[in-house]
Amino acid sequence: MASPRTITIITLSVALGLFFVFMGTIKLTPRLSRDAYNEMKRAYKSYVRALPMLKKMGVSSILLRKSIGALEVACGIVMTLVPGRPKDVANFLLLLLVLAVLFFHQLVGDPLKRYAHALVFGILLTCRLLIARQPEEQPAEKRILSVNGDEQPLIHEEAPEKGKMKVS
Repeated sequence: MASPRTITIITLSVALGLFFVFMGTIKLTPRLSRDAYNEMKRAYKSYVRALPMLKKMGVSSILLRKSIGALEVACGIVMTLVPGRPKDVANFLLLLLVLAVLFFHQLVGDPLKRYAHALVFGILLTCRLLIARQPEEQPAEKRILSVNGDEQPLIHEEAPEKGKMKVS
């Protein structure tokens, strides 16, 4: 049976992946929701206006929106379908993307209700990454060290807790 840690990672990966595929698709095409697509176009125009540096670098609102949307779709597909280390890389890229979007929302002075979803999904991405990077806990039978035929617990288990005395 899969461990609770594994189930949590898989569930978060699929849910987050599907969310970012959906959101990226909305940024790329009006097929899913014309209203949401038009709102994204308006929002990205305000982001580029608020950062004149982007205009000087030749980044238009269309390029910014489509780049972010494509990255969200690509990372979302990886989070949903690809096993192993690429999920962690996609998770990290999406986390950086969420931080950039939060920065844009703050820059233009959007109210919290406009970017609350980005905060929530940023927290979920952080949790998924932290859980995935934790080492897998080994079962108790693997924690026993055999020395000269005698089984002994590993050193870190036989040391008493700090501030407590071990009594035999």
